[in-house]
Amino acid sequence: MRDSFGREINYLRISITDRCNLRCEYCLPEGGIRNKIPHSEILTLEELYQITKTFVDVGIDKIRFTGGEPLVRFGAVDLIKKVNALDGIKEVTLTTNGILLDDYLDDLVDAGVKRLNISLDTLDAEKYRRITRGGDINRVLLGIRHAREKGIKPIKINTVLIGGFNHDEITDLVELTRDGAVDVRFIELMPIGEASSFAKSMFLSTKEILKIVPNLELIETEDPSAPATYYRLSDGEGKVGLINPISCKFCTNCNRVRLTATGKLKLCLHSDREIDLKVVLREGGDLEKTIREAILTKDEEHNLENEEYIKRNMNQIGG
Repeated sequence: MRDSFGREINYLRISITDRCNLRCEYCLPEGGIRNKIPHSEILTLEELYQITKTFVDVGIDKIRFTGGEPLVRFGAVDLIKKVNALDGIKEVTLTTNGILLDDYLDDLVDAGVKRLNISLDTLDAEKYRRITRGGDINRVLLGIRHAREKGIKPIKINTVLIGGFNHDEITDLVELTRDGAVDVRFIELMPIGEASSFAKSMFLSTKEILKIVPNLELIETEDPSAPATYYRLSDGEGKVGLINPISCKFCTNCNRVRLTATGKLKLCLHSDREIDLKVVLREGGDLEKTIREAILTKDEEHNLENEEYIKRNMNQIGG
């Protein structure tokens, strides 16, 4: 399935819930979610499956489940297992904050999850508690350790760069990649939703990584559609990824679209434009036709640098 610019769209990111067991400063406002989405507006697990199956039928072969925090939704693992069994699926992965990872790890492995992305912005317990507004880093580290023991490899740690917060931990985070069991990806803060002012005031470019760790060596990418530019320590096995949507666009080879928990198809993370697939599904419309037509309207590139920040919080879009 190709868009109007000839890009092959084969990757769907699915937010199965807007709820989360953390309240990270750059994701949610201090007072929490102002207007919680009514339960009736959230896709049921069966609806999520039906829409996902239709995407697979038109050419999607890679699925990533996100949230909010996906593991807080009852039945999430069953959905993952069901989707993984669809003909045409090459890979099903999960992005999680890791708090519940150890509780569900055996079930996730049984469901066919072979790769994990874990959000972790600091290795310091007190700083973690502060940035997440109450999270326990020990639960995350336990989940990572047990996932490694289960043979999940690589585990990708997603670290949001936050000026004045974790700039002094960059070297320690890079060191995690030395033995190859863990990749670390540094992501620039994006001005999204009600917490966009935090992103603008705490922005730190990924270019700082190369200044702080000058012995990183650029490695050739295996996937031109990947948003990260990858490096490696000269004596390391794992990879260090730099994702810089603000300072360096990666739209040219974009291969992904997103589905929100309320059934909205987002053709670009950095746009407020959405197509309501839930209405199409619930009213008995032609879902496949709607998806194909929507893909053809995907923009050539985002305009995030033009101060047109998207209004949804990240928990509603899918991290």
